[in-house]
Amino acid sequence: MKHSSPEYARIAEKGTVLRCQVGSGVHGVTVADQDDRDEMGICVEPPEYVIGLRTFEQYIYRTQPEHSRSGPGDLDLTVYSLRKWMRLALDGNPTVLLPLFVPDREIVAITDTGRELRAAGDRILSRRAGRRFLGYLRAQRDRMEGVRGGKHTNRPELVDLYGFDTKFAYHMVRLGIQGVELLETGHLTLPMPEPDRTWLRELRRGEHTRAEALARAADLEERLAALCESSDLPEEPDHAWADRWLVDAHRRSWDGR
Repeated sequence: MKHSSPEYARIAEKGTVLRCQVGSGVHGVTVADQDDRDEMGICVEPPEYVIGLRTFEQYIYRTQPEHSRSGPGDLDLTVYSLRKWMRLALDGNPTVLLPLFVPDREIVAITDTGRELRAAGDRILSRRAGRRFLGYLRAQRDRMEGVRGGKHTNRPELVDLYGFDTKFAYHMVRLGIQGVELLETGHLTLPMPEPDRTWLRELRRGEHTRAEALARAADLEERLAALCESSDLPEEPDHAWADRWLVDAHRRSWDGR
């Protein structure tokens, strides 16, 4: 796979400005014998990949081969170019925003550029993020209900045990909780605070019904939709600042080569 090539691995390793844990581990809702370790990195690519003819957007490393499910002890790592990460973050992508909020103990590597990035949340966040959380919540619900992707799930054992894919259900509710928090406070608490953390872990273990999950998601969806119109976050992120900062970050990185 192109994104896993040795060439891309070298770029990611040499240029990393921030790498941290994401996924269930950082949310604090891992379930025994179900979760791998997800990490995300951000790197500054060399100049020939920005202003030359070569391209780099992300590097992917997985312990398991492509198309094989990860399991306990496996590592799934994605390292984005700084420019791609910023585009996704400015658009409010829920997963990509996590490195702004992970606690220090979950950081694997960081440079001064990475620290600047983590301090710039007020420039990056906007109501766009709320709309993205809302869209992701609805997508997880559709997948759980078989509306999107048909009846397929790569976790049939969960459906056999509980009658529905509890991981889809968990993500659906989690996205609602975190989207509401982000639009109300401009921050995400990681790991997730109680009692939501325990409730979500119970949901993953099948201790809440499909109907309970849908009801909770419906309430959060309504709150989140309202906050997309009333939140104190700006309507749009600061694109002008992002342009200036990206140029400066790349120049500083290349000067230090």
